[in-house]
Amino acid sequence: MSSGNTFIDDMRTKSEVVDLPQNEAMLDVGEHVNDAPQHTLKPNGTVASGIRELLECPVCLNAMYPPIHQCSNGHTLCSGCKPRVHNRCPTCRHELGNIRCLALEKVAASLELPCKYHDFGCVGIYPYYSKLKHESQCAFRPYNCPYAGSECTVIGDIPSLVAHLKDDHKVDMHNGSTFNHRYVKSNPHEVENATWMLTVFSCFGQYFCLHFEAFQLGMAPVYIAFLRFMGDDNEAKNYNYSLEVGGNGRKMIWQGVPRSVRDSHRKVRDSFDGLIIQRNMALFFSGGDRKELKLRVTGRIWKEQ
Repeated sequence: MSSGNTFIDDMRTKSEVVDLPQNEAMLDVGEHVNDAPQHTLKPNGTVASGIRELLECPVCLNAMYPPIHQCSNGHTLCSGCKPRVHNRCPTCRHELGNIRCLALEKVAASLELPCKYHDFGCVGIYPYYSKLKHESQCAFRPYNCPYAGSECTVIGDIPSLVAHLKDDHKVDMHNGSTFNHRYVKSNPHEVENATWMLTVFSCFGQYFCLHFEAFQLGMAPVYIAFLRFMGDDNEAKNYNYSLEVGGNGRKMIWQGVPRSVRDSHRKVRDSFDGLIIQRNMALFFSGGDRKELKLRVTGRIWKEQ
C-alpha cells in the first residue's frame, strides 16, 4: 500500500544488507520519551499496541532493533535503512546525523509480546529483543506448500496443506507405507522442463511426499526420487525409507531418512539426497528401443523403534 510519500515508497522497493554502525554518537532524548516503567507492559493493552507502532520502521515497515536512529525532529528509522536514505529523514527530509533514540530502545526492552504465530497455536510471550529469534525457530511457524511444480505461495499447518495439495494441486493421495509407482515419458531426451511427479502418503499418523523428477546434473540429464516428511526435522529422523528401481536383471536401491518439508524441494534435490538414476541407466531399465522412459519405482516407509 502506498504511503503517499514517494520518497518512502521508492525506498521500500530497494533492499540491501548493510553493516551496522560500530560507533554511534549518543544523545539524551529523555525529554521526548518518558523512561520505561519498571513493570512489564502487557501485550494485549493499547499501550503496547501503540509502542509496537512506534517501533515500526517507516521505510521497510519491519520492527526496529538497536541502534534505532532518529532525526532532530524525533522521527525514527532502523539502522538498516539509514544508509539507504542518504542521511536524510524519510519523513521530514532533515539531516539525520548520528542521533540514537535511546529512550525508544529502553522502552522496547521492557516489552513482552506474543509470538506472531499465535494463530497457529503458539501461546508463548517473549521479550521484544528475543521474539525475533524465537519466531525463526518456532515449532508452530507455518510450512510452505511442498508442491514443486509451481511457485506456490500458500503456507499453513500440515492438515491445511494436505487439503490444499489434494484440492488445488490435484495430488494423488495414498494410504499405506509401501508403494509401487510407474513413471512413463514418451520423449526422455527432453529434460529441460524438469518433468516431475508428486504423491502424498499417509502412514503412522503422518504424511510423506514422494518426489520424482528429471533435472540437469552438470551436462548429464538424470532422474531423482526422494521422500520428504510433512513435519519438522526432529520428527523426520524417526523414520526411514527405501526406494528401488530396476529392469533387465539389474536394480538400484536407495535407503535414507526423509527430509523435512522445512527444507525446500530444490534444496533437497540439489543436495542429491535421494535415488539418482542416470538417463542411460534409466533407459536401460526401461528396455525396448530406448525411446520411451518406463521406470517402476517401489519403496516402503518404516518407523524406527
